[in-house]
Amino acid sequence: MSTALTSLVGVRHPVVQTGMGWVAGPRLVSATAEAGALGILASATMTLPQLRDAVREVKSRTEAPFGVNLRADAGDAADRVRLLIDEEVRVASFALAPSRELIGRLKDAGVVVIPSVGAVRHARKVAEWGADAVLVQGSEGGGHTGQVATSVLLPQVVDALRGACVPVIGAGGFHDGRGLAAALCYGAAGAAMGTRFLLTRESTVPDAVKARYLAARVTDITVTTKVDGLPHRMLRSEMVAALESSGRAATLLRALRQAAAFKKHSGLSWAEMLRDGRALRHGKQLSLGRLLLAANTPMLLKAAMVEGRTDAGVMAAGQVAGVIDDLPSVAEVVEGTVHQAAALLRELAAQVSDPPAAA
Repeated sequence: MSTALTSLVGVRHPVVQTGMGWVAGPRLVSATAEAGALGILASATMTLPQLRDAVREVKSRTEAPFGVNLRADAGDAADRVRLLIDEEVRVASFALAPSRELIGRLKDAGVVVIPSVGAVRHARKVAEWGADAVLVQGSEGGGHTGQVATSVLLPQVVDALRGACVPVIGAGGFHDGRGLAAALCYGAAGAAMGTRFLLTRESTVPDAVKARYLAARVTDITVTTKVDGLPHRMLRSEMVAALESSGRAATLLRALRQAAAFKKHSGLSWAEMLRDGRALRHGKQLSLGRLLLAANTPMLLKAAMVEGRTDAGVMAAGQVAGVIDDLPSVAEVVEGTVHQAAALLRELAAQVSDPPAAA
């Protein structure tokens, strides 16, 4: 299935595996790349040396193109961009809009730049700055999310960027070929999926955590602002319940514990972590406890997604977790998605005929 996305990045299929923190590591990314889709390595929870090792591990597993997701507001963003250029990574994706300067450096080196956006105005801005494509996430997506559904946001962005000839990738609510076909019909060049790839055999998420996802109903997935002050879609869990019922003192104590753990993991100073927390809050006024949690949400995710502690961690989840009930291989996900989408599009085309000519 050839689209503007496959031509741009050199993959066989217009499917993207998103850069999920603690989930999208070398094993998952290389499996996605080998299956012909675009795998995105999550780097926000890695130190610079860890990122270099992860990129080289992916390259040792596959010769297919892949990408790395970066935080544009990270203190060492420029160093990470240099790493991607030096290691000849094909795609740089961003969770927040990168600066015009970062986009320019990457493009000059031949790296494809694909920022993620959640609003039409953000899509226009990064397109004007030279982004090669944009990934548009609607409110159904997991993790930090907005309020506009994919079915409304995606066609808006497609229309806004049509004159700029910038391919659009839809995300939020996709998990099979029906979603890919819908994204293509909206005018997108492909579909991105996170939770669907999390729930595969190659995903390193602990089995007990995968079982929680598979058991979840659509109503078991919620949006809360109690983790870091921003809307965050995740599974209902013991930790989410505790955060939502905590007072200010308990929130501050929990945040300090998480901050100390992340400080040890990342090697950042207290000043650097608070700076990151301010960047993550996007101008929101947060208490000290929320500010620390904003900087250290990765540790809450790690507790569940790496250590398997569903009682002490949070589990980011798209709404599609409520309709997924199997653990296929990555290749089965990619091939099944593309084959189903192609069959549906052929079937629909066969049902359509030209309207009769006017008398």
